[in-house]
Amino acid sequence: MIYCVEDDESIRELEVYTLQTMGMDAEGFSDGASFFESLKHGPLPDLVLLDIMLPDMDGLTVLKHLRNHAETSALPVIMATAKGTEFDKVRGLDGGADDYISKPFGMMEMVSRVKAVLRRAGKNKKETVMCSGSITMDVERRMVYVNDKEVILTLKEFNVLKYMLENKGIVLTRDQLLTHIWGYDFDGETRTVDVHIRTLRSKLGNGGAEIETVRGMGYRIGGRE
Repeated sequence: MIYCVEDDESIRELEVYTLQTMGMDAEGFSDGASFFESLKHGPLPDLVLLDIMLPDMDGLTVLKHLRNHAETSALPVIMATAKGTEFDKVRGLDGGADDYISKPFGMMEMVSRVKAVLRRAGKNKKETVMCSGSITMDVERRMVYVNDKEVILTLKEFNVLKYMLENKGIVLTRDQLLTHIWGYDFDGETRTVDVHIRTLRSKLGNGGAEIETVRGMGYRIGGRE
């Protein structure tokens, strides 16, 4: 989960939307008070994108508070600073920020910096156990369960399901599945994907309903959660 602490509503919504589009969970906060209130009642986020200019307390004060408390002292933080304010950048880094980004910034630059900090913090590792509804996949053991009962899949079926779980909630086109699983570009053989999805649904039993057909686009898992 990425927390975006930004008082400008349009920027905050764009940050959250972009991160979600890139497959990351994200939530926005307009000020330091709402951000700290959320920390009290839920698990810690993986990273905080923190604006320096906030209405109730500035981002440097928020950062100092995080670093001075044991439970949040190692929480990765990227500071968003105004363009050209080198003093703020230096103070942010000296205060324990993991990185900074200067406003106005492009959304792809933001995503790149978030991924880089997560990678350095060890938060970007592939999950070894993934779930959607009644389906559970243990990647390392290459085992799949539906309602705690093992389901035997072929290698291709396993890889299709794994790819969909890795992109949970995202619509995958047939040619994306072909390229990733079968290793060749789209050439009209979409029936291959459809046959494997049909067989996969059948083997998953009740769990097969988790795989949703998105008409005219492709398939998605976990879209109803």
